[in-house]
Amino acid sequence: MQSNLYVALSAQIALEKRMTTIATNVANLNTVGYRADHVSFESVISRTTDKPVAFSSTGNTYISRLGGAMVKTDNPLDVAVQGDGWLAIQTPRGAAYTRDGRMQMKDTGELVTLNGYPILDAGNAGLVLDPNGGPPAIAHDGMVTQNGRQVGALGLFTIDDNATLARFDNSAVVPDRPANPTLDFSSNGIVQGFVEGANVNPVLEMTRLIMVTRTFDSVSNAIETSEASLQDAIKTLGSNA
Repeated sequence: MQSNLYVALSAQIALEKRMTTIATNVANLNTVGYRADHVSFESVISRTTDKPVAFSSTGNTYISRLGGAMVKTDNPLDVAVQGDGWLAIQTPRGAAYTRDGRMQMKDTGELVTLNGYPILDAGNAGLVLDPNGGPPAIAHDGMVTQNGRQVGALGLFTIDDNATLARFDNSAVVPDRPANPTLDFSSNGIVQGFVEGANVNPVLEMTRLIMVTRTFDSVSNAIETSEASLQDAIKTLGSNA
């Protein structure tokens, strides 16, 4: 069996998946709170023959949790999260978690995301402000006050490091394990008047794109060379028959 052809094909499939994640990341460079997709690769050993052959797996896509840069907006309904915490929002799929802290207040006082999903407190209840109470003041621990009166608190949650994250919309995630309210605000907290940018490094992504493209070309050339040698061998064997 020409195992080298199958190995090269498995490499092309893996590289195509990597290129797709790079394209998605670059397309979301300016998406507030976006968390980049990355792919973890590993080899798969086939023992169907006497000599094991290592193939490239398609890899597992995971969402990076690295923080993005903070951008000052001076909008009292904009917040950025410091540390590893996440804001909670109510969606049709249940609670989801986001680093996109752009909020708006309905006429009824309900605090929601730009897409209309309710913002939750630490008890997973929606936040309702006084629509006539003026701009809110939001403290480091998420406490919300209007005219010096406490009206609620933004929930800040921690997601287990071993949890698998599924994407909801562009900036929110849904973990496969329950998120827990943040109790330690020494390294986690809320900053009012800021938003967090995407954690995508454009220079690094373009570098990766160049590397993937070159590797893909090298693998393609290797396949062509292998096919040419196989055809030559068949012609030689056929002429000696």
